[in-house]
Amino acid sequence: MPGYKGHLFGGAVAGALALGGLWLAGHVPDIPQMALLFSLLLLGALFPDVDTDSKGQHLFYLNLAVLDLVLIIRGQYKWAAVLGFAAMFPAIGPHRGWTHTWWAMLIVPLPVLALPVWIYEIAPSALIPYYVAVVVGYGSHLLLDGKW
Repeated sequence: MPGYKGHLFGGAVAGALALGGLWLAGHVPDIPQMALLFSLLLLGALFPDVDTDSKGQHLFYLNLAVLDLVLIIRGQYKWAAVLGFAAMFPAIGPHRGWTHTWWAMLIVPLPVLALPVWIYEIAPSALIPYYVAVVVGYGSHLLLDGKW
């Protein structure tokens, strides 16, 4: 099984292929959007291993802590609370348990899609690329672990 570097590399390759597909389809995201999509993709690639003490877990939670702090500083307390609540879920279950399933790959990223719709009334279609980015990263992890 690859370590965090292997999963980050696998996620980056999957992301490059996905962005290449977008480019061929005529959709070229701007630089800030591409950076956000790539960041979400890499977080998705690390997520399945956040249920165990690992370098990937430390990187994942460091990023979540920074994001949570930014949300608090910007007064986005609902988002900060939701992020903190969601961050607890990987502690439920054994390593390579529910976090290493195809259904978790589809369900775990749903807050990326559902919460902005619910809290900010953003059109779901505007958020699909962000959901897909997390799913692609997550899928790359499962593929590298031989779970898919």
